[in-house]
Amino acid sequence: MSTFVDKIAWNSDGLVPAIAQDYKTGKILMMAWMNAEALTLTVQENRAVYWSRSRQKLWRKGEESGHVQQLKEIRLDCDSDVIMLQVEQIGGIACHTGRESCFYLVLENGEWRSVDPVLKHQRDIYP
Repeated sequence: MSTFVDKIAWNSDGLVPAIAQDYKTGKILMMAWMNAEALTLTVQENRAVYWSRSRQKLWRKGEESGHVQQLKEIRLDCDSDVIMLQVEQIGGIACHTGRESCFYLVLENGEWRSVDPVLKHQRDIYP
């Protein structure tokens, strides 16, 4: 029997990119990777669970920082190879740098410039 997980066009590593978007504002918060288990747990737990490529293990967003992503909706793109999570970002911080979004650098005159403030210093998030 086919499940929703079987509809995903997983890459050769068994992963799919997952974009987290604020469900109220539409702001893109971050991008991470999911495997089938992470996607299944995300649905079961109603919170974002990702696959850490560097640590080679599952990680529940906010397990260390407290900045949990409560799931509101999951969407799949037309090619079935990108997932978009509509989330409520608890604490208003998605990025490990202490910013609202991981996308805080803007290219201006050939240079990357930070345009979003640090809301909480890393040392206070990860003591």
